Amino acid sequence: MKLKVGLLGGGSWGTTIASLTAKNSETTLWARNIEIVKEVNEKHSNEKYLPNAKLHKGLKASTSIKETVENADVIVMGIPSQHFRAVLLEAKPFIRPWVPIVSLAKGLETSTKMRMTEIIEEIMPGHPAGVLTGPNLAKEIISGKAAAAVISMVDKTIAKKLQTVFSSGLFRVYTNTDVIGSELGGALKNVVAIACGMGDGANAGDNTRSALITRGLSELTRLGTAMGGKGRTFAGLTGLGDLVATCSSSKSRNHHVGFELGKGKKLEAIINSMNEVAEGVKTTKVVMELAKDYNVDMPITKEVYKVLYEGNTVFDAYKNLITHEVGSEKEPG
Repeated sequence: MKLKVGLLGGGSWGTTIASLTAKNSETTLWARNIEIVKEVNEKHSNEKYLPNAKLHKGLKASTSIKETVENADVIVMGIPSQHFRAVLLEAKPFIRPWVPIVSLAKGLETSTKMRMTEIIEEIMPGHPAGVLTGPNLAKEIISGKAAAAVISMVDKTIAKKLQTVFSSGLFRVYTNTDVIGSELGGALKNVVAIACGMGDGANAGDNTRSALITRGLSELTRLGTAMGGKGRTFAGLTGLGDLVATCSSSKSRNHHVGFELGKGKKLEAIINSMNEVAEGVKTTKVVMELAKDYNVDMPITKEVYKVLYEGNTVFDAYKNLITHEVGSEKEPG
């Protein structure tokens, strides 16, 4: 039996995943914007978020959350982390019992410091909660370039079933059971991506980017394992893989924010010029709080925070990182 998919969120990544699942399953995409819904249904495109891309012709779109989720066997949440709770609450009355809910978001809720699967478990107890994550740049995937992702759920059987929903041609989907590690890898790497973007914007060079990626991986692994993730997860697709893609690509929203900061632009102007949310900007605040809660040293995150929220320049950040006490590579620092 083919599963029906209800996907909430008409941004670039939500639309891309909806187009992929439409190849395997009957899929309905929800968006508030009536023009986007009309365009998806009539022209099989979403030019605002995916310019020049053709969507699967079987994909349907709707402005009704009820219509999107009431008959769905799987709910996919393509909603940014700060709006995730509100949209899920809106959908809750129409979701059938025990239906799995999968998050696409790579962020943490600022008011609670919660991961998205924790929000799902709080609002929808009894529903299997999971995350689809990995080194996935929407514009490359929708254009047909090869990529890999991970569907992470505690229940292996459900993960295996959902693997067949998301896998599509050159989009390879693996499974794991470390939901905490997978989810944190996706959220924490965005902060490092801003740092790498800052370096690229300031023309710091390839060696600097390589050092930031490597030491950034050390940071996110320290915090991620302290919070209950498994160390090996951070060396895989949802940790290192996602980190490399996001820190190295001009297609990454978080790298773009950092790049523009590195060129001397103000954060408010950068955010106002963007169509979509760069999750790392708000996630940085949460990560600083979590680092304090878990007593984890995160020098890169600290310097990104100072640039975003305390008025430091990119050059202040790099000067502080260079003068940061150096320890053994195997030790925190």
